[in-house]
Amino acid sequence: MKKIIVLLLLSGATCMLHAQQSNPARSLQKKLIGTWALVSVVNIHPDSSRDYPYGENPQGLLMFDEKGNYAIQILKAERPKIASGDKNKCTPEESTALVQGSNSHFGKYKVDEKKNSISFIIEHAFYPNWEGTEQERFYTYTGNEIKYVVTHTTQGGQKVIAEVAWRRIKG
Repeated sequence: MKKIIVLLLLSGATCMLHAQQSNPARSLQKKLIGTWALVSVVNIHPDSSRDYPYGENPQGLLMFDEKGNYAIQILKAERPKIASGDKNKCTPEESTALVQGSNSHFGKYKVDEKKNSISFIIEHAFYPNWEGTEQERFYTYTGNEIKYVVTHTTQGGQKVIAEVAWRRIKG
């Protein structure tokens, strides 16, 4: 009887292990579902110098859903108000500040855990050069934080890389 119980336990453990390995619900793609707050955006230049394109305290949200959709909004915390009160009547300086102080895009996402990469399939973007592109970002994930590298930035293309960090918003 003991042998049968041991065999059943071993068989059950093997089945559970196999189910965990092939269960997409355990994948990072599923673990990312939810809302994330922006922690930092740091640009790294070829000479190793760094700057903060959205300031040292940027604001933003990253949302992933169960259907593979995502949306990103990034804003510089300090942006000037529009003196006219009408975004269509900005001064050239105000327009420049708005453009340089924000970034957003949305579309589909997929995760390749073997490569530690997230790919954003960008449908629409504040920076129109990104629309219709698929961009791979290599990540580190700790459960409550995800950090990835952007290798084709809106500020320098392939010459500048950006490290972007997000923290899960507890709901």
